[in-house]
Amino acid sequence: MSKNSCRQAVLIVDDSDSVRKRVAQVLRMSAIDADVLTASGGAEALAMMAAQPVTLVLCDVEMPGLDGFNFLKITRGHADLAEIPVIMLTVKEDLGAKVKGLTEGASDYLTKPFHNEELVARVRVHLKLKQLQDELRLKNAKLEELSRLDALTQISNRRHFMEVLESEFARAQRYTATLSLVMLDVDHFKLVNDTWGHVAGDDALIGVTNAARALLRKCDHAARYGGEEFALLLPETPLEGARIVAERIRRSVSEVVIAQPLGEFSVTVSLGIATFPGTGIANPSELVRQADEALYAAKRAGRNQVCVAPVE
Repeated sequence: MSKNSCRQAVLIVDDSDSVRKRVAQVLRMSAIDADVLTASGGAEALAMMAAQPVTLVLCDVEMPGLDGFNFLKITRGHADLAEIPVIMLTVKEDLGAKVKGLTEGASDYLTKPFHNEELVARVRVHLKLKQLQDELRLKNAKLEELSRLDALTQISNRRHFMEVLESEFARAQRYTATLSLVMLDVDHFKLVNDTWGHVAGDDALIGVTNAARALLRKCDHAARYGGEEFALLLPETPLEGARIVAERIRRSVSEVVIAQPLGEFSVTVSLGIATFPGTGIANPSELVRQADEALYAAKRAGRNQVCVAPVE
């Protein structure tokens, strides 16, 4: 079964061949919607779990070599395995062992010999719980991703950008590295909206975004800073390198044609650059301030151009 498989899988871990076969037979005959796998010990089980997805583990407590408690300890301490539920199997009515297992992360306990109906019922419950937990985790991850993105352009929003900026600035300080920030603003954007409408204005912002992203590296970071203003963070990039990138973006944007039902148009952008280390740049806020000053210098100079900080 491949790593990308969506099908659930139950892994039975027991040093007794007869127990493994019996449990596997019961589960297969119950028609649960999951593959049934077996391992003769904890070490073999860990190797199997590293090689393929496992949804639920039924693990004997007393096994030679790596016993059930140590197997449980290893899985609970491994990021990729910690969320897999483990049902412990034991032949003893030992309350202390049960408490220990549950305390260390076991999801449930079954005492051998167990009734087939109880075994199947508990497996079904834990498979369903795992499925619901995985779905919730995916939804939460999606919500977290959406909370970081600008809904229109699908690049980072301002909040997430500031988090990235803080992190990259700290890294640049720590390793004495360069960090350039390009602030970009669409020229005469209000006129675009007034002339062509807000839908066309949105299309223009998407066109600007795509043109800029096509010229950035994977390590660079683009964000919609607000309205028609964008921020481009370029790690390990000196001022002159940032100037070259900004100029390429300026030219590329000017060549983008935004087609509309009543015609087509294009836009231009003004860009300002600041680079750390630089005069007076001791924190991320100052880097943003200087890049903004350079941007507005480009605006004052006639737009559709690139200016760099410090601005006299």
